[in-house]
Amino acid sequence: MKKMKIQFMLNEKSVSMDIDPETTLLALLREELFLTGTKEGCGSGECGACTVLMDGVAVNSCLVLAPQINGTEIITIEALETDGKLDQLQQSFIEHHAVQCGFCTPGMLMSAKALLLKNPRPTQEEIRIALSGNLCRCTGYQNIIAAVEGAVD
Repeated sequence: MKKMKIQFMLNEKSVSMDIDPETTLLALLREELFLTGTKEGCGSGECGACTVLMDGVAVNSCLVLAPQINGTEIITIEALETDGKLDQLQQSFIEHHAVQCGFCTPGMLMSAKALLLKNPRPTQEEIRIALSGNLCRCTGYQNIIAAVEGAVD
């Protein structure tokens, strides 16, 4: 397969690379750029474990082909912490015990981040809707919802 060149912003850094056009964004992040914080769950857009921000919108990176990110800005879980300081959402997840196995946590955090970028003071119902595409097998959702509410306060 012929490679194609793409350019995009990744966690505030410009990236230019040649890619196989059938590569998913998830594979690009994990296998070529070694950003393994984004998890592969179902691989079919059902669980949200692979959620990243694409131009500020939460997307399932397993459903996005790498050529689609050409000219966009991608933010992954690795960009939430800056200079050793956790993002307010990350800190709130810890304080509200919203993490158990942690597999779904990066996707939950990125979906919550997209919500708060768009709506800094969401209602509980808006939080539930924003996280409805993210599945957690461990904690249930009460602590996760509380953590997002805690990041707002």
